[in-house]
Amino acid sequence: MSDTLPPDAARTGPFAGLVVVELGHSVAAPFAGQIFSELGAQVIKIEKADGDDARKWGPPFWEGASAFFQALNRNKQSVVCELRDPAQLAALKQLICDRADIVIQNLRPGHVDKLGLDGPGLLALKPSLIYCNLGAFGRTGPLKDRPGYDPLMQAFGGIMSTTGEPGRPSVRVGASIVDMGTGMWSVIGILTALHERHTTGRGRVVDVSLFETASCWVSLLAAQFLASGQLAGKQGSGAPGIVPYKGYLTRDGEIVVAAGSDGLFRSLAGALDRPEWLADARFTDNPSRVAHQVELYAMLDAIMAQQTTAHWIERLEAVGVPCSPVNDLAQMLVHPQTSALGLVQSVPGTGMQFVGLPLSFDGKRPQPVSAPPRLGEHNALLGFPAFISDPLSVRSDT
Repeated sequence: MSDTLPPDAARTGPFAGLVVVELGHSVAAPFAGQIFSELGAQVIKIEKADGDDARKWGPPFWEGASAFFQALNRNKQSVVCELRDPAQLAALKQLICDRADIVIQNLRPGHVDKLGLDGPGLLALKPSLIYCNLGAFGRTGPLKDRPGYDPLMQAFGGIMSTTGEPGRPSVRVGASIVDMGTGMWSVIGILTALHERHTTGRGRVVDVSLFETASCWVSLLAAQFLASGQLAGKQGSGAPGIVPYKGYLTRDGEIVVAAGSDGLFRSLAGALDRPEWLADARFTDNPSRVAHQVELYAMLDAIMAQQTTAHWIERLEAVGVPCSPVNDLAQMLVHPQTSALGLVQSVPGTGMQFVGLPLSFDGKRPQPVSAPPRLGEHNALLGFPAFISDPLSVRSDT
């Protein structure tokens, strides 16, 4: 188990030697911390006595905590620190000053300021520190002190207003794109500050937020509105400004076809045995097809429903038209392409498997080195009061 290893043992990768203190919970900050841990950094996760809330986000539970928590916290060390205890708070500050290169935090607004764990305060003690705030609405403005979660930000940031079928209620994107995207932006900001620190020797305070991430994800749609003054609205599986570019029901499933150019549309018409479309003024070019998309999509819907997904995949791929079946997660996880890339990774010493980081170095994907930590597992190792978690909180998979 990882508690038998010295803090810096068995750590390799681009960030080996970096120490990250994660004052994080839920998704955004833990995902940022996990990126650093997968790339070799020592990540010390600071938790309250009842742990990161995500530990209880289940069922399903998997080897002691929720699958959500386990998927976001491998390779880390867990320290339970009572921040209201002056001695433990002082010990945490000392740990940061003595060892940390980076602090990542997404505690509730104002909390770190009251504790003296804010960025400017810690940089005054350690000028080389890089400190990253992962906020809800950003560092300034009338909503800066409000909390936020992924679904709230998909709503507030405009994502939900563009997701779903026309005339139907707005829909949240199922994946936690705002939380995980904010974690990614925090890593980008921290790496930028690290690069600068090589020259200046000084750290910085980096600010990212869920709202800013959500606004970035809709930046293409926002550009269309800023250019035209018109809201694109919900497109279902389609996209505003590109036609034909959406999903269709087939005889046995669903298929998405992305004929996003005039040449691809000609190939599509040929594959569907509709040569007359090439001479139809309504479909001459993309702006014309956008203007007449209702008619075109009605015809495509009817044609696609006549054959199986496999039939259309074979026929469209033969002429170079981009297309894909709509896979569920089970189908994606066992697909030969997923296997060839080694995307699903096992965690040493456990029966758990997770999707790895979506990048490789010289053809090799970073690998997990240790299991997600038990609550307070590394308190003694890192000089904090020994902590024994409540055995009733440890759940098996259901």
